[in-house]
Amino acid sequence: MNADVPASRELAAIAELAARTTGGELRTAFRSRPEVDVKIDFHDPVTEHDRAAEETIREVLAEHTPGSVVVGEEGGARGDSAAAIRWYVDPIDGTANFAVGLPFWCVSIAAVAGGELVAGAVYDPVRDDMFTATLDGATCNGEPLRSRGATHDATAVAATSYPSPNDLAIGDRDETLRRFGLMVDAFATVRRPGSAALTLAHIAAGWTDVAYDSSINAWDIAAAMLLVRQAGGTYLPLGGRPGGHDWDAPGYLACVGGFDLAGSVMGEIAGVAGAGAR
Repeated sequence: MNADVPASRELAAIAELAARTTGGELRTAFRSRPEVDVKIDFHDPVTEHDRAAEETIREVLAEHTPGSVVVGEEGGARGDSAAAIRWYVDPIDGTANFAVGLPFWCVSIAAVAGGELVAGAVYDPVRDDMFTATLDGATCNGEPLRSRGATHDATAVAATSYPSPNDLAIGDRDETLRRFGLMVDAFATVRRPGSAALTLAHIAAGWTDVAYDSSINAWDIAAAMLLVRQAGGTYLPLGGRPGGHDWDAPGYLACVGGFDLAGSVMGEIAGVAGAGAR
């Protein structure tokens, strides 16, 4: 299936519906201090609400796109591997925030058809903000998004999870911390919001200027990547395999439209000096 604009809009509407279906239960559970389990280690939390929300989303997607593949953070890939539609689902992006009551987390759902990323929804249940991307644009609550903001480091707000525990474990710790120090010195301010999908949605909206992550998964960023690009921002995949899909790359650098990425300290930090906008 190669989606045209009407098909893209239809898939985006399904993603919106699936995301909203979880919203009420997640808002109710928010700030209840749920019990937290861990997956890989204590830096990777999960709650019963992550799992329940993903199952609800899977049911909605199966009803509206029977036979499609759903790749979820909690339940992995399920469905016919030859299916025309492939969904990437993060039921709660920002679980650590959700679990302790910090209001920066979201539901992220993206649709791939014919090997092309064609639709996505990033839903912020706390603020009831629905960010939607299709092949003909990006919106927040139905209003067009235009990714515009700061043009240079000194006036920009940067959001990042760098350095992650993995960055510190596998690399030269001193060099990693030196690079983080470059960010702190260069930008007006640096934030660690805790949800890649919602951060990128804010890039699309022009509410954050630059975002960088060195370790990410497709379900975290697929929908938000399309948001950024369709709103006129820049999204650069980092570290992907040759010929691979952008949403499968393990890192990214993103910025609002009009930002001087070539002149940014992020070229040295992320290793993209001279890279063109995408």
